[in-house]
Amino acid sequence: MAQQERAIRTRQVILQGAAEVFDEFGYDAASIKQILARVQVTKGALYFHFPSKEALARGVMQEQTLHLRLAQNASKLQQLVDVTMAVAHALPGDAMLRAGVRLALERGSVDFADSNPLIAWADVCQGLVEEAKAQGETLPQVDAKETAELVVGCFNGIQSFSQIVSGMADLERRISILWQHLLPCVATPSTLARLDTAPGRGARALLPPEEGGSELFQ
Repeated sequence: MAQQERAIRTRQVILQGAAEVFDEFGYDAASIKQILARVQVTKGALYFHFPSKEALARGVMQEQTLHLRLAQNASKLQQLVDVTMAVAHALPGDAMLRAGVRLALERGSVDFADSNPLIAWADVCQGLVEEAKAQGETLPQVDAKETAELVVGCFNGIQSFSQIVSGMADLERRISILWQHLLPCVATPSTLARLDTAPGRGARALLPPEEGGSELFQ
């Protein structure tokens, strides 16, 4: 058991170091040598867990969608808002999230379309909209898939703009503004009045890994 726990910790250390390097340099410019220098594990240990740089990148993209946990909420539209606000809150200081975004959007030597976390985010958002619609929280004409894809597309455009103009310092405020414009077209009036879209919502929705809560990806 102790050996298994060490292996899990080593794998996480490698992923974190790889995320930092991919975030800084992108996939094509990143090297295994740089990642090894960052994590200070042997080449054998790295290749035991990840046989190639491409496997490492896919591991980072998968991990991007696994390590955020949110407080549960009976309102599924609030949960949808919370997903975006939590990511907006965490993204500026989270190399794993930033690397996942960069790898998802880069057009380099490897096509990561089959591992793209943006599709996974859209699937989660679609599920939340479908649940919200079943609970009577949305307007009748709302299409869950279209709404989910709009949210993910807008989020990524906004985070790119925020990176350019402020280094993501204003990302939470900008996502809050997005919801102020989008929700009146999605939520029923009674639901809209109850939703919290304030810039500080992300910090309140996130839970530490050791606490219970709703994992975004099962």
